[in-house]
Amino acid sequence: MPIWFVTLATEKELSDFLKNTEKRAFKRTLYHVRNEESSLDIVQDSMIKLATHYGDKPVNELPMLFQRILSNTTLDWFRRQKTRNALFSNMGDFGTDADGEDFDFLENLSTFSEPGLSESSEDQTHRKQVFHQIEAEIQELPPRQREAFLLRYWEEMNLSETAVAMGCTEGSVKTHCSRAVQALSKALRAKGFNT
Repeated sequence: MPIWFVTLATEKELSDFLKNTEKRAFKRTLYHVRNEESSLDIVQDSMIKLATHYGDKPVNELPMLFQRILSNTTLDWFRRQKTRNALFSNMGDFGTDADGEDFDFLENLSTFSEPGLSESSEDQTHRKQVFHQIEAEIQELPPRQREAFLLRYWEEMNLSETAVAMGCTEGSVKTHCSRAVQALSKALRAKGFNT
């Protein structure tokens, strides 16, 4: 019977992982808690927890472990601050496009965040305005919607990875993402932006 060997993360691999993850984790957390100092604390606490409790895990397991720890640490912060937003927006039906296809927010977002080669200065200005408005509206989402949205579209996790990171079912992830996309679309349309 063959014996399988699992390669555990070295100190350097763990350190490299944390360095490469820190900026994205901070920005994601900042969207959640809207406070730089608290965001830094949450990210640092999450990194310490990963290194202390899971630093000896295989390197390929570190990303999912860290996402789960970061999500839990962020939720703990909300519980301590008693600021969790329990209200859900009353959404309209913005989940499909004119052809009845599912709306792909990431595809539409990329058109705002990536400048074109022949883009005019007016188009660049419009694109930047839309992108900044999207960032502002993301911050207004309820915490679980914001978390699902950022994991799926910012971290580019698949459905099952997002469910594991959030500690919920894939159906809940779909619901949170759908509501987030609908709320963002509705908010942007109300401000005169076409999504």
